[in-house]
Amino acid sequence: MARVVWHVPVTVTGRTTALRLFRLRDGRRCAVGFASAEALTALLGPQQASVRLAEPALRALVTPLGVDTVVLDPRLVAPPVAGPATPLSPAAAAQLQPR
Repeated sequence: MARVVWHVPVTVTGRTTALRLFRLRDGRRCAVGFASAEALTALLGPQQASVRLAEPALRALVTPLGVDTVVLDPRLVAPPVAGPATPLSPAAAAQLQPR
């Protein structure tokens, strides 16, 4: 049986590569994997670095970190980011000033 390999997002800093962890709606951390590089790029953008890992290898890397959930082919579920915040009125801004 062929082993399935996932495209897993990473952060690269100098010579260091680290798995990128995400959060579930309830706040728990999770790892993610994508069936294709195209699916990863579609969700996280073309600048997102990735490595190819089999699911058992991914789980072996994140389990010591207390992460027990792997989401495969996630979809964006966050609401769209709102536009720029409306500036506070002078009266509201004055209420936020320390006394």
